[in-house]
Amino acid sequence: MASRNLITDTQNTWCPGCGNFSIQFALRDAIKGLVNEGVPLENIVLVTGIGCHAKMADYLDINSFYSIHGRTLPVATGIKLANPELTVLCCAGDGDAYAEGMDHTIFAAKRNTDITLIVHNNRVYGLTTGQYTPTSPLGYRGRSTPKGTVEEPFNPLTLMLASGAGFVARGTSRKLPQLKDLIGKGLRHRGFAFIDVLQICATYFNKSELYDTRGYELAGHDTGDFDAAWRRASEWGYDRDAPIGFGVFYQKERPVFEEHFPAAKPTREKRADGIRMLIDERR
Repeated sequence: MASRNLITDTQNTWCPGCGNFSIQFALRDAIKGLVNEGVPLENIVLVTGIGCHAKMADYLDINSFYSIHGRTLPVATGIKLANPELTVLCCAGDGDAYAEGMDHTIFAAKRNTDITLIVHNNRVYGLTTGQYTPTSPLGYRGRSTPKGTVEEPFNPLTLMLASGAGFVARGTSRKLPQLKDLIGKGLRHRGFAFIDVLQICATYFNKSELYDTRGYELAGHDTGDFDAAWRRASEWGYDRDAPIGFGVFYQKERPVFEEHFPAAKPTREKRADGIRMLIDERR
C-alpha cells in the first residue's frame, strides 16, 4: 500500500480546471486513511454512473463498477447485501443522482443502506455540453434552454433530511482539505452517508467566485439536532443571495438496511455453505 498512490496511469480527459480533480484527490486521501486504519484495500468498492464523474472508476486504482445512468445505488446496494463486510461508495453526478436516479437516492436514504454517496454537483450536464439539471438555477441558459430555465431548482440537502438520511453533508471542490475530511467521515459513518459536492465545471458553469464569496464552514453547529440541520440546509436555495454552508449538517446512527437480512453473508462464507450443502446432498 505504501508504494501505491491509488491514481492510475489512464489518460485523464477531464477539462483543465475541472472540480473532479479535487474530488479525486480528496477521495484518494480518504481511502488511504481507511487503509491505514486496517481496512483492506480490496474490501473497498467504488460504483459510478454515467457522466464526467464516472471516469473516477478509470482514474482510481481500486475495485470499481460502471453502472448505467442513474443506477449507481441499486448496484451498490446489491454489492453491500452480497458482502456486508465491504466498504461501498458511489460517485454520481447531479443529473445521475437527482434526475434519472432520484428514486434510488431517496430509497437509499429511507432504507439507511450502509453506502456513501458522493454527488458531483456541478449543476449542469457537462459531458453532453451544458444542458440544465435539477439543481441548475432559475434562468440558466444552456443548450437545452437557450432562453433560460423556467424551473426552480430543488435543495438536495433538505430532500435527504426529509428522506431519512443519517449523514448529510455539503462540500466544495474549492476546499480540498475540508472535502477530504467530509468524505472520510462519510466513509466511517455506519448507514447511508450523503455528501453533496458543489463542483466546478470550468467549461460550462464555473461558479468559483460564488462558492468562494458566499461559502462558509459550519461552526458551533449541533449535527445531532435535526431542526438546526434543516434550518442550515434551507439557507441557500441556489438562486438567492444567501450564505452557503459547508460541513456536516446532520449525523445520527440508526439500524442499517443490511441488518434486516441476516442470511446475507460474505461471499466466501456463502460459497462454503453451498459446498457443504452439496456434499450433504450427495451423501
